[in-house]
Amino acid sequence: MTSGTLERTTGLPPLRLGPLTVDPAVVLAPMAGITNPAFRTLCREFGAGLYVCEMITTRALVERSEKTLQMVQAAPGEADAFSVQLYGVAPATVARAVEMLVDEHVAGTRPAHIDLNFGCPVPKVTRKGGGSALPWRRTLLRNIVRSAVTAAKDVPVTIKTRIGIDADHVTYLDAGRIAQDEGAAGITLHGRTADQLYSGTADWAPIARLVETLDIPVLGNGDLWEADDALRMVAETGCAGVVVGRGCLGRPWLFGDLAAAFAGSSQRALPTLREVAAVMHRHATLLAADQGELWGCTDFRKHVAWYLKGFSVGSDVRRALAMVSGLDELAELLARIPDQPYPQAVLGAPRGRTTPPRPVALPEGWLADRDDPTPPSGAELTVSGG
Repeated sequence: MTSGTLERTTGLPPLRLGPLTVDPAVVLAPMAGITNPAFRTLCREFGAGLYVCEMITTRALVERSEKTLQMVQAAPGEADAFSVQLYGVAPATVARAVEMLVDEHVAGTRPAHIDLNFGCPVPKVTRKGGGSALPWRRTLLRNIVRSAVTAAKDVPVTIKTRIGIDADHVTYLDAGRIAQDEGAAGITLHGRTADQLYSGTADWAPIARLVETLDIPVLGNGDLWEADDALRMVAETGCAGVVVGRGCLGRPWLFGDLAAAFAGSSQRALPTLREVAAVMHRHATLLAADQGELWGCTDFRKHVAWYLKGFSVGSDVRRALAMVSGLDELAELLARIPDQPYPQAVLGAPRGRTTPPRPVALPEGWLADRDDPTPPSGAELTVSGG
């Protein structure tokens, strides 16, 4: 793969989460419909790190939903670093889900790491008190983290959260102290409030504040589009590692760039379109192996625009790729596109969803009592993935 060089950078030591060492200190953020075994495998082929599966709902896992049990399966090669993110609002249900993973090995392997989602800003979740709304209820948050850490035994548990519900209801410092007090191995902070969704620019200053406040590792998340953004985040905040989400959409080689950057190397990948096409076909092949060729190629369609962003591609080919149903068809369509250098104009630009800010939907009376330990009514989800 073609590479470019930048000024030499300063490296970052490995991330230590309890007994787990993550080297480089890079984590793939869970993304619904994206971070399935195929995508995790593809990313791992470009660089080491910790690759988290799609969000798993604790209620669905406890009820042994067939879809959830399939989603929680480790990919080949993940045995020593399989990572699961759980969404749950009831301490007992969270504990039971963790027990199933750690003691019963329902994922086919014992996870090396468990993350708890307290950062989801989606209205259907927050209006029931879940996701990024839940840390406002600090006693409930404490009970959930305690139950998970106890059930996980020697498996490190981390949490992921946002700055708060909005600028008037900030929760991240309390959430960090609670996580540390209850034995969590680390915390990830996304530099936005829930009402910002994915709009504007992430604020990294709270990440630095959390680093100053806690003894456990703090990981930074938000607007990491290039490896050098990650280096800048580490330099500005002192965070122990980074969590990458939308920045790797259509660019799984970003993990190779991150590994190089954190090793102090100046190498950065600038693949030609022919090289990108090979990655696209590999991605679709991995999906087909998991889901069957038709369903795998159908699932791959949503990745096409991300991979080809900035490249000169005819509208007829783009339309055909949006309806591709077979691997040979995909290869033939990609071969029609003339080779060209990587479009450097897209470097550093946002990728994936961008949504305007809006007030956070909350249950009636949710803000009245921060120490109410009652799990929010109806916030348990029965479908995994977000």
